[in-house]
Formats: sequence, C-alpha cells, structure tokens
Amino acid sequence: MYWNQLTTLSQLSDLLSISENTPVLIFKHSTRCSISSAALDRVQRKWNDAKDTAVVQPWYLDLIAYREISNQIAADYEVEHQSPQVLLIHNRNCVYAATHYDINYADIMDEVAKFTNS
Repeated sequence: MYWNQLTTLSQLSDLLSISENTPVLIFKHSTRCSISSAALDRVQRKWNDAKDTAVVQPWYLDLIAYREISNQIAADYEVEHQSPQVLLIHNRNCVYAATHYDINYADIMDEVAKFTNS
C-alpha cells in the first residue's frame, strides 16, 4: 500500500485543502505497539491502491517520530489522542475516527463512500 508520509506540521494545512475535494485518511501508528501494527496490517492487506486511492488519500503518521504532529491533530480535530487511530477528514472536518481493534478496512471504506460516488 502506498502511504503519503505525514512528517511536517505544514502538511496539516495541505490536508485540509485536499479534503475539500477528496476525503483524507490519517493513520496514526505507533511503531512500538503490537496492536497498532496489527491494525495497520489489517488495513494494508485489504487496500487496493488503484481503486481505493482514487476515492480517498491515505496519510501515515509515525507518532513516535512525529508526536508534535499527532498532538496538533488531536487539538485541531478535538479528538483524544489514541494509538493506533484513524481519522477521516472531509471538507476540513473529522467525520470519522476509530482506534485500536475498531480500525478496519470495511468500516473506513463505508465512511468514505458517504462522501464519494463509489
């Protein structure tokens, strides 16, 4: 699966702009957590780059390396920091969030479908 890497605070404003036209998925991953690794693997195994990336733009955040960005996301979207965590951003708003074992590909794509023609 191809992930855009979220590595700078300035990218957060770019994501807001992108979300006006295309939903944005942020996956906040802890490289030290087995639950986070399992959740990431479950999403990546089902992801179809050609089909899914056409309707949602996926972003990966290594929250151990970029904790400041993770904290800013929590503040911007008024979502309690969790790890692992996915957020779906559409029209500049967080419209869906899931953590830990609640993260799954089907639920993410069901939410994406609400904002796209797929």
